Amino acid sequence: MQVAVYPGTFDPITNGHTDLIARAAKRFERVIVAVHKSPTKKPAFEWSERVALAQAVAEGQPNVQVAGFDGLLVNFAREQGAGVILRGLRAVSDFEYEFQLASMNRQLAPEIETLFMTPDEHYAFVSSSLVREIAALGGDVTPFVHAKVVAALKQRLG
Repeated sequence: MQVAVYPGTFDPITNGHTDLIARAAKRFERVIVAVHKSPTKKPAFEWSERVALAQAVAEGQPNVQVAGFDGLLVNFAREQGAGVILRGLRAVSDFEYEFQLASMNRQLAPEIETLFMTPDEHYAFVSSSLVREIAALGGDVTPFVHAKVVAALKQRLG
């Protein structure tokens, strides 16, 4: 069984993320959306809220599950029996950092491959931080995130 882990902070989960999840679900028997606790970041949503929003967005995809994790990604992937870590690349500027992560993960867990996927061109410019900023300034984020995420952002940011 080929299991893939798609990690991130998902603060909030965007249509770019959901595009990658849906496309990965067609290629892997099981996809685990792994929501990292990220103690070094200051997310807009609490960890449990990010997990719940990811679950709401992934609803209806039987081979997709959402799980929160804290610690090293490679340890979580091993615990889940995953042989693949999926990473999204929006632009060339993402590549250097993602390449460094993939190389480090290969040193820590050589049995786990990292695969890069790019989102649909309609979502290549969408990032969680931009969505948070637009929402905080009263802008319309409905083209960039699921309706449940829009509602959560409105409730959180006013």
